[in-house]
Amino acid sequence: MAGPKDLDPSSSPRALLGAELRHAREKTGLSQEDLGQRLFVSGSFIGQLEAGTRRMQPEYARLLDEVLDTEDFFRRNCAAAARSKYPDHFAEAAEAEAVATAIKEYAPLLIPGLLQTPDYARAVFRAYQPTASAHVIDELLTARLERARILGDPTRPLLSAVLDEAALRRRTGGPGVMAQALRHVTTLIRQHRIIVQLLPFSAGAHASMTGALTLMAFEDAPPLAFIEGPSVGRLEDDPATVARHQLTYDLIRASALSPQESLAWIESVAEDYAHEEQP
Repeated sequence: MAGPKDLDPSSSPRALLGAELRHAREKTGLSQEDLGQRLFVSGSFIGQLEAGTRRMQPEYARLLDEVLDTEDFFRRNCAAAARSKYPDHFAEAAEAEAVATAIKEYAPLLIPGLLQTPDYARAVFRAYQPTASAHVIDELLTARLERARILGDPTRPLLSAVLDEAALRRRTGGPGVMAQALRHVTTLIRQHRIIVQLLPFSAGAHASMTGALTLMAFEDAPPLAFIEGPSVGRLEDDPATVARHQLTYDLIRASALSPQESLAWIESVAEDYAHEEQP
């Protein structure tokens, strides 16, 4: 397994923990696989902790202190690394997403978070939390827009997405908001920043009928898969499980329209919403 690259300990608490974990492991002469066996996890999982793509949980922090003889260093710093502006079920996936080199996503009901406009995202959050204060909605919106900043880099991550037709047809925020949201997606496509395919209703049954799927690849850590449902999410790192989800995504793409056909379709739906918004 390729060793993780040097991390800047000042960049984040997670980067500090990852750098210190690698230092402590190498000092004891243990490989990632050796340390993983002591913690009853895979060597890949240890590599992800060192690369900063996985969050260190308290139970692992305690075991690391015992195995690596680091007193209570990891236990003391684990809480700081766990703080997040994102919901608990999504926090680890969002933080991994920020350092991914490639992201593949199937969105069955919504425009993916990274591609949402402020008005669209606000409508989504308000639907999720109809009684929340404006301040709470603003905080959620700020966090979502900060996530999208990773698209400011013209080269990474390589983002490809398959949008279900349902994501285009559900009038989130009204026709004006939908027109703006879809035009934002098509602008990113025409700027060659993202690759999008549309899965039309006419495709019928497909390989991921039960929910959303996100795959993430990294430069110095094994890939991850994130499976999400209403207020729940699961990050998978088992190689066989990730490979199965990769096959699912490939099958979905095979059922979808080509990128060129998809762009034309999305632009057409955006125009329909824009005309509907006219007096």
